[in-house]
Amino acid sequence: MGFLDQYDLSPNVWDEMYDRKQIREHYHKVFNSLEQFDVNALQQKDRLAGELFMNQGITFTVYSDDAGIERIFPFDIIPRVITGKEWDHIELGIQQRLKALNLFLKDIYNEQQILKDKVVPAALIASCPHYTREVFGIRVPHDIYVHISGIDLIRGEDGQFYVLEDNLRTPSGVSYMLENREVTKRIFPEMLASSHVRRVSNYPLMLHEILLQMAPAQISNPSVVLLTPGIYNSAYYEHAFLARMMGITLVEGRDLVIDNHKVYMKTTEGLEQVHVIYRRIDDEYLDPLVFKPDSALGIPGLMNAYRMGNVAIVNAIGNGVADDKAVYAYVPQMIRYYLNEEPILPNVPTYEMSDPEQRKHVFDNIEKMVIKRTNQSGGYGMVMGNKVSPEEWAKAKTAIEADPRSFIAQPIIKLSTVPCFIDGTFQARHVDLRPYALCGPQGVQIVPGGLTRVALRKDSLIVNSSQGGGSKDTWVID
Repeated sequence: MGFLDQYDLSPNVWDEMYDRKQIREHYHKVFNSLEQFDVNALQQKDRLAGELFMNQGITFTVYSDDAGIERIFPFDIIPRVITGKEWDHIELGIQQRLKALNLFLKDIYNEQQILKDKVVPAALIASCPHYTREVFGIRVPHDIYVHISGIDLIRGEDGQFYVLEDNLRTPSGVSYMLENREVTKRIFPEMLASSHVRRVSNYPLMLHEILLQMAPAQISNPSVVLLTPGIYNSAYYEHAFLARMMGITLVEGRDLVIDNHKVYMKTTEGLEQVHVIYRRIDDEYLDPLVFKPDSALGIPGLMNAYRMGNVAIVNAIGNGVADDKAVYAYVPQMIRYYLNEEPILPNVPTYEMSDPEQRKHVFDNIEKMVIKRTNQSGGYGMVMGNKVSPEEWAKAKTAIEADPRSFIAQPIIKLSTVPCFIDGTFQARHVDLRPYALCGPQGVQIVPGGLTRVALRKDSLIVNSSQGGGSKDTWVID
């Protein structure tokens, strides 16, 4: 079929496959393979992919939709291709960033030297809702706070990768990265085999290795569990998937109990001590004696066991201070301060709304800006300045002026586009990229690829699944 006949590119947008004159070199193999199929064959593959996802139970939850909350995760069959050289640059940039962020978290919960040296404003940290004073002074195994991260990257109009945000608390989506590859193996086996794609399937093995290394004492066979809020959580599929892939027990708060400042799991043979908890529960629900007293998800007394070094919690408690969107603006300064290096991956320019001059600049140029809440995720709480109605803008402005610390603004960046198979034709859609990095005593390891999230609605820049986005397999090719 004529792949490019209807392929409509937006002006001033970097398309990852086509440079308006020719197919980019690293897309040649995929392009030539796809040209062998007619529309019916591709539609059949699209249907097969949907069936595979449905049979695996790969769903996510939209809490705001009354029409039924469980839905299949939208998947686009055309892989996104990144060159090995580009990936190596991304990898170095993420490794550098996570080293600095880990040092920042250690510093901020101990000596606070970066505040004393006025590199990061003390008021910014003091006003951060996710700065957790309860963990001040707690030493964590190997000084690693961020064991698992999903760093969101976008490619701008200049073709360069930028860091959009750091997810350092309980990042999700890695199961979709792994399942996307399995589905691609089923629908395009020859294309995958002939393209020299770097593999992602060893992620659960790498993660399990790091969890074992975090055990607080020198135990030959530490007990590791994955703590989930339960079946009604939007990412429950992923919790069950990862526990199964790593061969560890999936538990809820009610399955654990504290005795003599140690954590035990209830089993049919009695209590079994737990040394490492990979938690997928937010900080404030972990221990009702310290945080939310009405939390039924956590384990009373967990913080005491953590403070005494009897259990490791992955990721560490209190990481939210480092992925606050207002603190994000200071990560380049952290890299210079802790590592004495220039950032490899640049930030997106960020305006702090708590600064009157920056706020005025944003208000004067609102049609070029996106405004975000500093502690919202999932695409919620965003104001797209080029689409906002006068009434919505008046309301948003009032909210910003009442609490400017809770907002930042960034210029609207036209995310790069990739080809997607939609309604029987190839159409360009905007994408971002979430590579998953694992930090252990041996350093930072990153699975080559990550999750490409795609805005399936035409001209939309919001890729989150809760806002109509989907995903596609990400190929790093040599």
